[in-house]
Amino acid sequence: YNNKVCCAFEAPILDQVLPPVLILEFMFGLTGNFIALWMFIFHMDTWKPNAVYLTHLAVADSIVLFCLPFRADYYRRGKNWLYGDIPCRILLFLLAANRAAGIFFLTAVAADRYFKIVHPSNRINQMGLSYALWVSLGLWCLIFLATGYLLADEHFFYNNNRTQCESFNICMDFSPLTTWHNIFYVIQFFLPTAIVAFCTIRITWQLRIRTVDKKGKIKRAVQFILAVALIFIICFFPSTISRIAVWVLKVWHHECKYFENVNLAFYTTVCFTYFNSALNPVLYYFSSPVFSGTFKKLLSAHVSIILDKVVF
Repeated sequence: YNNKVCCAFEAPILDQVLPPVLILEFMFGLTGNFIALWMFIFHMDTWKPNAVYLTHLAVADSIVLFCLPFRADYYRRGKNWLYGDIPCRILLFLLAANRAAGIFFLTAVAADRYFKIVHPSNRINQMGLSYALWVSLGLWCLIFLATGYLLADEHFFYNNNRTQCESFNICMDFSPLTTWHNIFYVIQFFLPTAIVAFCTIRITWQLRIRTVDKKGKIKRAVQFILAVALIFIICFFPSTISRIAVWVLKVWHHECKYFENVNLAFYTTVCFTYFNSALNPVLYYFSSPVFSGTFKKLLSAHVSIILDKVVF
């Protein structure tokens, strides 16, 4: 970053607000995801493709949640990274990969729901678990190809005797990797959102035209897919919009003072992205009657054990 102009901003409000928010997301997210993984691995009697996608999502969320205490420490020190170059690269790669994984695997579940309900006789529905595993592997390869470049470069920016570790520095140039980093950040939101919106409309329409919905399957799918859409809006939409705002400003301005507010907005809204890792376990509960039924069964079993101990 020595030969180009990059902007660095003091943001005391972020240094105060973000550490406790990130730690809370870490605690709630880790608890929820560990329970979900424990359920998926040890207590799922029947595996379906959507359970495969959700397990991959829970793994991705659990990995990235371990990054949040380091991110909280970084902000607590006023954006000063103490852990060296390689951990900085790995952290930024994991944060980017998790955002992509969160979006892609939720989209895969929405598409799976769409085919099951709108096209029940489609041969995709007969392909089973091996097909879901291949889809998951394909999505991980895509995620690595799209975000792996973050491991190749140093992301340090030195400001006021502090070492900033950021992949979204606002620099007044258009280097190919930086441009791709921004383009992928936006595309990975809008394209899957269009797919989820299409699936939502079609499944909702199916609920309207089918007067008999045995076992409430379609209604449950509508509730699930609307919850996915809500997660997209809450967690991924704000940071995407603030990233686009940076692009727009770069067209008109080349001085750092114009970017201070949008930079603050971006780093604030990025925290909503991590919130996705804490919200996803709630989504798993509504994803299938198998998961919610198993959870209720385990919960009632543990409650009865505790009550037995208390009584006797």
